[in-house]
Amino acid sequence: MSPRKQKELAEGAGSPPRHIAIIMDGNGRWAKKRGLPRTAGHAAGVESFRRAAKYCRRIGVEYLTVYAFSTENWKRPLEEVQAIMGLLKKYLGEALEGLAAEQTRLCFFGDLTALSPELQALCLDCAEKSKNYQGGQVNVCLNYGGRDEIVRAAKKWAAEGCPELTEERFGSYLWSAGVPDPDLLIRPGGETRISNYLLWQMAYTEMVFSDVLWPDFDEREIDKAIEIYHSRNRRYGDVGKQEE
Repeated sequence: MSPRKQKELAEGAGSPPRHIAIIMDGNGRWAKKRGLPRTAGHAAGVESFRRAAKYCRRIGVEYLTVYAFSTENWKRPLEEVQAIMGLLKKYLGEALEGLAAEQTRLCFFGDLTALSPELQALCLDCAEKSKNYQGGQVNVCLNYGGRDEIVRAAKKWAAEGCPELTEERFGSYLWSAGVPDPDLLIRPGGETRISNYLLWQMAYTEMVFSDVLWPDFDEREIDKAIEIYHSRNRRYGDVGKQEE
């Protein structure tokens, strides 16, 4: 972190959003540009995730939510899916050793039952062992889809006898229950859509899209996205400062 950025954060100027969500996009294209297999791009993407998570903790982001594997990603070639799952297993195995030192909670949004028993066990072990840590929270969206989450929430509500429904009650049925909605969504990779990600939660999220591919998305790019976020006037349906 630059001395200027440290000074700004110390003085409360340009403080980071409380909750940042990221769509980690562009791994395959990053590899193709270098004549490498797509699996090499995913490996580089994991390292970019490590870097982003550490930086977000350092600058005071309380919640970081990343899109690791969607319900639609099962359509990819089997070799690529297996490689992604292998990387997740490797990362979670290493994370178990580092979570205590960093005091970071690791949580998962999505249907884990579709994963291998070993990977499911690793996810649950990481979540259980880190649940009381106070150093921030990383949410990994794994076998996750926004529409699927909403349908599952509706079924849970109906199964309870359809009690009076409010936005707050409905939110309690989501995988993200108890987590504040994202303030900022960052999508690297050049695409400008949200791809079935956190559909309920992003009602008023500010969105920043970047052409930089995810493996190249470093601390400077995160700073740029946060600066764009601070340039926005978040009105939540009110007239805000635009009419003042």
